Amino acid sequence: MSAASSPASLSRRGLLAAAGAAGAAGLLGAGPAAAVSAPPAGGRNSAALVLRNASVFTGTDHRGPVRAVAVGRDGKILATGTDAALRRYVGRDTEVVDARGNTVMSGIHDGHVHPLGAGERSLSPSLESAETTPAELLEILTGFLADTGGAGAEPDGWLVVEDWNPVGLLPTGTAPHHSMLDALPTRRPVVLIGGDGHNLWANRRALDIAGITAATPDPVGGKVVKGADGKPTGVLKDDAQGLVRRLIPEHTRAELVAACAEVLGLAAASGVTTMMDALVGRHELELYQALSAAGKLPQRIVPAIRLDADQAKDPAGSLAYARGLRREFEGVRGLRFGMVKVFLDGVIEYPAQTAALLEPYLDGNGKPTSNRGELYTSAADYGRLSAAFNRAGWQMHAHGLGDRAVRTALDGYAYARRVTGQRDARNAVAHLQLVDPADLRRFAQLGVAACMQLQWAARDTWTVEALLPYIGPERHRWLYPARSLEKAGARLTGGSDWPVDALQVWNQLRTAIDRQGAEGAGELYREREALSRDTTLRMHTSGTAWQLRQEQLTGTVEPGKAADLVLLDRDVTRCPVADISGTGVRMTLVGGRVVHEADSASGRAASARLARAAAAGARPASYASVHGGGKGRHHACGH
Repeated sequence: MSAASSPASLSRRGLLAAAGAAGAAGLLGAGPAAAVSAPPAGGRNSAALVLRNASVFTGTDHRGPVRAVAVGRDGKILATGTDAALRRYVGRDTEVVDARGNTVMSGIHDGHVHPLGAGERSLSPSLESAETTPAELLEILTGFLADTGGAGAEPDGWLVVEDWNPVGLLPTGTAPHHSMLDALPTRRPVVLIGGDGHNLWANRRALDIAGITAATPDPVGGKVVKGADGKPTGVLKDDAQGLVRRLIPEHTRAELVAACAEVLGLAAASGVTTMMDALVGRHELELYQALSAAGKLPQRIVPAIRLDADQAKDPAGSLAYARGLRREFEGVRGLRFGMVKVFLDGVIEYPAQTAALLEPYLDGNGKPTSNRGELYTSAADYGRLSAAFNRAGWQMHAHGLGDRAVRTALDGYAYARRVTGQRDARNAVAHLQLVDPADLRRFAQLGVAACMQLQWAARDTWTVEALLPYIGPERHRWLYPARSLEKAGARLTGGSDWPVDALQVWNQLRTAIDRQGAEGAGELYREREALSRDTTLRMHTSGTAWQLRQEQLTGTVEPGKAADLVLLDRDVTRCPVADISGTGVRMTLVGGRVVHEADSASGRAASARLARAAAAGARPASYASVHGGGKGRHHACGH
């Protein structure tokens, strides 16, 4: 650990004492010999906080170095400039922090995330997306059975396990079947929840409780996977998951609030100051209400109200539904409404292959199949829905992963633009794993935000073994086409999709730059699709602020903006790209209020938990990393 990142370097009280002893010249001037006028004594021009000796990434086109930021008592940025220039804002009660040459920048804006889902997942054992043989998986799950009640939970206590890797059964290509789970030494219903959010795997007992048989039809927007014998395999895709999920006993409100408060603290410790929760209904809004009332909502939250496939066909009814939730919860401090979310397709990796493609999937040997994935909403329906919401001042956020889903979203937005005449709707398409080159320019033409999760843009099992043989090299080249979209004039915005992946904000940014990240086995089309450091930093700050219609409030470091800031433990504008992954956050402010401080007790605990998660890796590839050295404990949730 460098001196800059040590707890002692962030002792604000210690720095204030130094300020009293050495004077403002020593802290903010050119040195002890600098001429200093008497600092204001806590008057209206003095700052509540001054961050000095920093490498400030303003995110603006300002020319010349900015070394200091003054935060006003109203929670806004009072001034930026050199240390000497900001000397006059230091009063007797101004807190002064020496950044030691490290970066101060806007807080990270996460434009697609599921923070409450992360909290809820943390209450269950986790497979951490590991790749295992069926035998190894059964050994892990046997340990989880013991951890979650053992014999005392028989026969009706549900075992729910999070972060199952739907492409992780070894050898590669092994298909999950309830018979594998039925071999566990239990009569309990067992459910494995896919880390991608699109797949669920249940044992026979859970299927029986849910009444799922060969005669069960596919629900709208989902699929009950059935074998060659016509019987359910135990795998449920997308909205079919609800057939089982609705029967799983719920955690208590107190348990959920405590868990969600903890993970929101982790986000603050990662430097996240604004989040667009991309999957919200009444349940989530009630949790946010409870968190806000308890003073445990550190970020600004833009909830995207989820509309299912049936609702997408009813624009008037959907608009009334969204407006009703807004009326009921708009008084919750920290929430700002105006966004809805629609799933247009599923996921692209084998064996799920529910992402909607323009051309069919391949069979793994280069031969086209008849499968083009699942398109849950037509372009016509999505266009009418978008027009209704855009006309009413709402934004659309589409899950569009395959190239056919991306085109469907763009076609829908084009229709809405024509019939409403609106030119600044700021609709978005999220994920963009595969984009047809013919559609690249349409993002800029339609003013659509390209919301990308670029921590996935690395060579690994997901992008190679589970994908390349099934789409072929010509399409594979267009995976996560970030630079191509940028060159075509698209507005790039960033999101983590946490907890689909572990929360590793700075590795996410690093991967956007080098297309490999800390976990990748190699670069994924770096020469063609890597982004510059400046573009990446803006994408995850001012770019996402634009997507969320709050660019007048946050996203850049300039006077008058809200002081949503982070102080890092290194200079991410200059350090080696690979070092960005390990970035630590020394301080996070939202509206001038400190919501994370690395040398506080809570800050140390959050930072330690993030460090453990980073050491485990974003997508562990081995049984040993999950099994915890043979102890069978679900260490991912801290148990």
